[in-house]
Amino acid sequence: MKIVVMVGGVGGARFLLGVKAALGLPPVGAGESTHEVTAVVNTGDDVWLHGLRICPDLDTCMYTLGGGIDPERGWGQRDETWTVSEQLAAYGAEPTWFGLGDRDIATHLVRSRMLRADYPLSAVTEALCHRWQPGVSLLPMSDDRVETHVVVEESDGGQRALHFQEWWVRHRAGLPAREIVPIGAAEATPGPGVLAAIAGADAILLAPSNPVVSIGTVLAVPGIRAALRASTAKVVGISPIINDKPVRGMADACLTAIGVDTTAAAVGEHYGARTSTENGILDGWLVHTGDPAEVPGVAVRSVPLLMSDVQVTAEMARAALDLAGVDLG
Repeated sequence: MKIVVMVGGVGGARFLLGVKAALGLPPVGAGESTHEVTAVVNTGDDVWLHGLRICPDLDTCMYTLGGGIDPERGWGQRDETWTVSEQLAAYGAEPTWFGLGDRDIATHLVRSRMLRADYPLSAVTEALCHRWQPGVSLLPMSDDRVETHVVVEESDGGQRALHFQEWWVRHRAGLPAREIVPIGAAEATPGPGVLAAIAGADAILLAPSNPVVSIGTVLAVPGIRAALRASTAKVVGISPIINDKPVRGMADACLTAIGVDTTAAAVGEHYGARTSTENGILDGWLVHTGDPAEVPGVAVRSVPLLMSDVQVTAEMARAALDLAGVDLG
């Protein structure tokens, strides 16, 4: 089987562990298998800080699948130290609100050096994955620079735009967002291998990632949404909303900014049915047990969606693949 998963952030990385387990692959690391998993990863969260290119979603997937993630935070490397960040703060070097772990900095140094040597992000990611061996092909959604910005409302009634990372990390999405814009997405092209993976997939899954700034940003790259709509494989999404609350993070603030209710049904309707709406992409939609979610034109199924461990997440993935018509035997 060839499975494509659209992912972003911690939730997406953890879901990939379950997809691998569902296919009989070792959740962490590489292993022999006739199945192939390709993850198309959001790069709209990427940012230059202290002269380093930070790719949070790519790194979170790579560390999680390669066995190096900090299990408590869900991001960054395990057994991390913070000497460099402490010294930067002592110098007053901004931004002080974004912590860079010492181990993590090594990844950013290698990436930044390769980018400055004109290697595309896809080639850089492949090189970094050679060390971590995630057992999944991690494809940046685009090699072009895309950065999500948020237009926020000031206390005096004015507005200003700031990078998504500042809104998310520094302000914890506490500043009311009036608009969320993936700068550069409209001019970007899909990364190498992205469209081919979608065209050759047996099933396409939307991970339970932030529907606005993760999955939404991937879909903002011209050609990707059209490829999903044209694929012969079924597209099944997994709701990131349980009991009208985000499973993780502040996705509710993002949904409010685009006028979508924080419910499983509303997010499913936001993605839309591939068969009945002009831009819809869904054939199936998994929601948490007990969440009402009728989505016109979409097959909806209720299963437990709390990713409490790898085996539970594998059951989620099996349910999604079954809804996509994939028989795992």
